[in-house]
Amino acid sequence: MVASDRLDATFAALADPTRRAILARLAAGDATVTELAAPFAMSQPAVSKHLRVLERAGLISRSRDAQRRPCRLVAEPLKTATDWLADYRDYWEASYQRLDALLDDMQDGKA
Repeated sequence: MVASDRLDATFAALADPTRRAILARLAAGDATVTELAAPFAMSQPAVSKHLRVLERAGLISRSRDAQRRPCRLVAEPLKTATDWLADYRDYWEASYQRLDALLDDMQDGKA
């Protein structure tokens, strides 16, 4: 998958609050579909659809442990998204610093 496609898939997966809640749960440790479905007022097949979206985005992986198929968080795509967002954070920090300087000048009567 191309880097921009992976970033698109990550943000698309994160756009849904159920999927974000699933990722938050998986941050605490591996869980089965049944365990992940428990807090939601939706069917297990509906939760499985969310898991497929997360899996296609590379945000989770599934393994086989005897009869269990636990899901596990894969954090690398989140780091890529965070790195992308960091560029914009730097932009806004610089903008706020310029605004602070302007406001300081106005208070001192220089502007």
